[in-house]
Amino acid sequence: MSRLPDRIKELQDLAENLIWVWKPKAREIFKILDHPAWHSTGHNPVHMLQIIPQERLDAAATDPSFLKKYDSMIHNYHSILETQDTWFSKEFPEYKGKIAYLSTEYGLHQSLPIYSGGLGILSGDHVKESSDLGLPFVGVGFVYPQGYFKQRIPRNGWQQAEYENIDFSKSPIKPVQANGDSQLTIELQYPTSLFLRVWSMNVGRTPIYLMDTDIEQNQPWDRGLSARLYGGDREMRIRQEIVLGFGALKILSHLGHNPDVYHLNEGHTSFSALELLRQEMLGNGLSFDEAKEDVRKKVVFTTHTPVAAGHDQFSFELVSKYFQNFWESLGISREDFLSLGAFDWGYGDGPRFNMTTLGIRLSRYQNAVSKLNGEVSQEMWKDLYSSPEFRDRSPLAYVTNGVHVPTWVSGPFQNLYTKYLGKNWLRQQDDHDIWEKIDNIPNVELWNTRQEARKRMFSFLREKTRAHRIQGDRDSRLTLAAGALLDPEALTIGFARRFATYKRAGLIFQNIERIKANLLDPYTPVQIIFAGKAHPQDDAGKHVLQKIFQKVVSGEYGGRIAFIEDYDMQMGRYLVQGCDVWLNNPEKPMEASGTSGMKAAINGVVNFSILDGWWPEAYTGGNGYVIGGQEFSNYDEQNQYDADSLYKILETEIRPLFYRRNRENIPLEWCEVIKNSIKTVTPQFSARRMLKEYVQNAYSPKKKD
Repeated sequence: MSRLPDRIKELQDLAENLIWVWKPKAREIFKILDHPAWHSTGHNPVHMLQIIPQERLDAAATDPSFLKKYDSMIHNYHSILETQDTWFSKEFPEYKGKIAYLSTEYGLHQSLPIYSGGLGILSGDHVKESSDLGLPFVGVGFVYPQGYFKQRIPRNGWQQAEYENIDFSKSPIKPVQANGDSQLTIELQYPTSLFLRVWSMNVGRTPIYLMDTDIEQNQPWDRGLSARLYGGDREMRIRQEIVLGFGALKILSHLGHNPDVYHLNEGHTSFSALELLRQEMLGNGLSFDEAKEDVRKKVVFTTHTPVAAGHDQFSFELVSKYFQNFWESLGISREDFLSLGAFDWGYGDGPRFNMTTLGIRLSRYQNAVSKLNGEVSQEMWKDLYSSPEFRDRSPLAYVTNGVHVPTWVSGPFQNLYTKYLGKNWLRQQDDHDIWEKIDNIPNVELWNTRQEARKRMFSFLREKTRAHRIQGDRDSRLTLAAGALLDPEALTIGFARRFATYKRAGLIFQNIERIKANLLDPYTPVQIIFAGKAHPQDDAGKHVLQKIFQKVVSGEYGGRIAFIEDYDMQMGRYLVQGCDVWLNNPEKPMEASGTSGMKAAINGVVNFSILDGWWPEAYTGGNGYVIGGQEFSNYDEQNQYDADSLYKILETEIRPLFYRRNRENIPLEWCEVIKNSIKTVTPQFSARRMLKEYVQNAYSPKKKD
């Protein structure tokens, strides 16, 4: 462990607050300090401060140039944490409450693999924006000592999952201290005794508390409860969700937080509403019906999943096994208790205890995550909402997802926006008017900025491949599969997301000869970069991935296809910043929202998508491209129609515009599509707009007069 000289000792505080993830000047400080260490640790400043040679730290502490940047950044850091001049404080100066956000995963940075995909990335962006806006926010979740899996693709293309224990000493996750020097431990009765260790990390102004069960006080079979994200069978799942729901509230109470709003992100967290119910009945002496009404006043619930199979549900027998003591302690019947979550999809399996139903029944406000997802969710839950218990309650609403712009915008585009939109553009990012200034950007500057982002992406891919080769775990076929033959000048399509079957990763190969003609055209070639993980238990998704990989390593595609292994946030940033076109072709309406296309648009990458998720709200006719449009009841007919539409647009619109250049080699018409995309998507699909909607429509603090 290196020792920081007193003159630069606050680097430790800065490293341990994840605000550096979205503050370029903070990242610059660490890069200047020791760029090789920054690079070798995967941009993890906590770890890099441990391995930097002492002489390098001592030299930095006396370097006037470094100290000037350091002092400026530390001053800025303290100003951000201490300022009362925030959007929330201006809009709601009298509000003294607290908003708790419960989520099963948080995607904040690639060095913290406690997320699997879109749900976690959304949670991370939600927390970051809460800090930027100054919301009185606190997050709670699991720490997952083994995190989510690392993906390995061998020669046969069948995904392998590898797990590594997170070394907390190399992360910004720190133990919450109890009395003395011991780590805070919380005891649950769930129904038997279980102990939780409590950790914390700071995301700007926002704290997140994380729990795990891997401690000696627990029985061996309980220690692994929180080991992995989305591991185990149904019984493991219900036990995890009991711990998450009940543990979250106990931790908040122990640490002195008394939120007046609990935002439950998806049904995994719904058991927390039961603990609130218990508190109202036993703590405040309310009846069962009175307690339900009081709990609803505090709870906001978000659902993301447009298919029945994606909603957690458990048999009544399994729920009874864990909750008999619970309902008996409240003096209510088994039937009254189970009625809170009982729901029958009507598929012949009978009713079960549904976690989304529980969240809906015990919340005052429920929302889906896009307009179309709201319509789908209303149809899914129409039987529930048409029941007498919902007669006087508001219907399910929607708040379309958004992305945290400072996290996802590339450095070159951030500089371009500062030059033409003004130095305060990030403060005004959800103001549509300032984005009209995009039209003032000369096409040559816009195109040069796009070229710089592409250059960075290809450099990243080369370095990733080289690192694998140096480690000795790459043969020539796998090296080629990782993009060694990609052309930095060719039209590059990105497809990076979870490899679930409904996302149809292989749709572009529906007609092999036709896609090969696009890939291998000598004058206007196309190339495709794939990345993404299949769930460890999703064999169908693994088969899709394997088929794609077999095409990648096949010589008949001329090296125009790549699959980049072990998709994570770092890779995601490079791809959404460096590709030219972002492809999205799920089965409609299976995409609840999607956010990768929003990140791509911020960086001048053009969306090419089915009208599903968020894209129907964004598409204007001139800011990207729509695949399909006609719906068929037959799966094969739908695939064929959508694939034909994809090929036609690619051949007659996208390729011609991209390759049609003026004398300066600038694609003027393509630049117009880029500009239209940036100015329409960025303000509307920012996390800033999203958080403001949640505050005004769901959290509902009293606004100033």
